[in-house]
Amino acid sequence: MADLPRPPIERFFCHNSACPDHGKRAHGNLYFRGFSGRGKTIRMVYCRTCKRSYSERKGTALERSQLPPDKAVCVLQHLREGCGIRATSRLTGVSRDAISRHLAKAGDQAKNLHDELVAFSPHDP
Repeated sequence: MADLPRPPIERFFCHNSACPDHGKRAHGNLYFRGFSGRGKTIRMVYCRTCKRSYSERKGTALERSQLPPDKAVCVLQHLREGCGIRATSRLTGVSRDAISRHLAKAGDQAKNLHDELVAFSPHDP
């Protein structure tokens, strides 16, 4: 699988709940500052307002994942298509426990995204 596309800085927001710019996307307070992870491939996001930094994976299904990104996405694609945990394990070569963790994390992130999108949707009259 090819490298996954990297989102621009405008797609990120500060995760520090004490920051005045918490949750604001494309507010101009963030920039990329350094790399993290094995092979230094994960970008670090820095907030100018609260002076905190965090991984670009924070708040995503890939947060704290030890799998390569393309393998983790492959696992999630199998699950999305209706494959069970055991079948996904056989097809991808990833342990059932790791698949269960990714499934739980992806479910939590999907719920958070749903709640965020519903909060901004127009109300029915």
